Amino acid sequence: MTRVIGLISGTSVDGIDAALVDVVGSQTDLKVQLVAGKTFPYPPNLRSQILSVCSGEALSIAELAELDDAIAQEFATAALTIQAEYDSAELIGSHGQTVYHRPSGNTERSSYSVTPNPGSEMGYSLQLGRGALIAQLTGITTVSNFRSADIAAGGQGAPLVPIVDACLLAESNRSLCIQNLGGIGNVTYLPARGKRENKDESDISSLGNGILGWDTGPANSLLDLAVEHFSGGTKICDEGGAWAAQGTPCQALVEDWLAEEFFRQPPPKSTGRELFGVDYFGRCLVESSAYDLSPADVLATLTELTVASIVHSYQTFLPTMPDRVLLCGGGSHNLYLKRRLQAQLHPVEVLTTSEAGLSVDFKEAIAFAVLAQWRVRGIPGNLPQVTGAIAPVLLGEINSCWHSWA
Repeated sequence: MTRVIGLISGTSVDGIDAALVDVVGSQTDLKVQLVAGKTFPYPPNLRSQILSVCSGEALSIAELAELDDAIAQEFATAALTIQAEYDSAELIGSHGQTVYHRPSGNTERSSYSVTPNPGSEMGYSLQLGRGALIAQLTGITTVSNFRSADIAAGGQGAPLVPIVDACLLAESNRSLCIQNLGGIGNVTYLPARGKRENKDESDISSLGNGILGWDTGPANSLLDLAVEHFSGGTKICDEGGAWAAQGTPCQALVEDWLAEEFFRQPPPKSTGRELFGVDYFGRCLVESSAYDLSPADVLATLTELTVASIVHSYQTFLPTMPDRVLLCGGGSHNLYLKRRLQAQLHPVEVLTTSEAGLSVDFKEAIAFAVLAQWRVRGIPGNLPQVTGAIAPVLLGEINSCWHSWA
């Protein structure tokens, strides 16, 4: 057993999710026990600065370094706090805070024999909160910068969680979609184990058979921007979807917004606030003004865009519709969104990962705890058919601290 801390702040930038996890086994025999989980909100000024950078605000190198260190210090504090009342962790897996994500322009790779050309539209992704500083501040070896190796191998660098989803949630007789609803939505498709052609699941190559995954589009990002706009900054999210539930979605707008090229692009694909951020919301706001919509109507319409983009994604890119959908992430608490998904996906059952035994709030943090353990054990953590990489690679950089060898 290895005690690991998983840390991540997603595209909603609502805080650092910290999970103290006991990890047993490796892949086909993987088991995790969530010892403690907590979300640590960013200080308001720091959150505001992160959101500004995500929206394209220019920074000097000195300002970038200062922001990187400030985020690392918050992550280190979260790690130390989450384990304060328990036996200390041996390892930290820190995803960091994404502030820039530019997916690879090459989404079609015919075989693993292709060698990525560094000069040909290779992707780039930047997560702040450097692991070396977290390691020094906590005294715990820290794995960070998980996306870069996959990107260097020609992949999107995201999503990285599907292989962990497969280890923890796949079922023998039922196909699943694990739908994460963070700022950006992403899906993992898990075929029923019994339907896989290769019954020998002793390694990652066979374990990954049939597993798919990609970013589906905006989940909470546009909704949160709308709530902040219509509330004059007094609110940052629509609790439970109560505000949107008072409105009526404008289907004409939803259809127009679904014409966005990203929704038609086949996987592998990933996205971020670079596309579905402030500028996109501004266009939505301008276009909605032609329909004389109330704030609640706009929120209902943006919610319907999230729902429609997910349903369209499943119907277009999955080999078959799943038997069940399991929601996770902050958006899984949005009851209006969940109801709309259930209505549009009927008769597919829509539940949450918590109902399957894996916390909706800390599933992603748990996943990066697992990926960190795999990294130090030399186990690849990406799925090439999900990210578009040319091969499985080791994910993350290992940052030791002087405590480890002094």
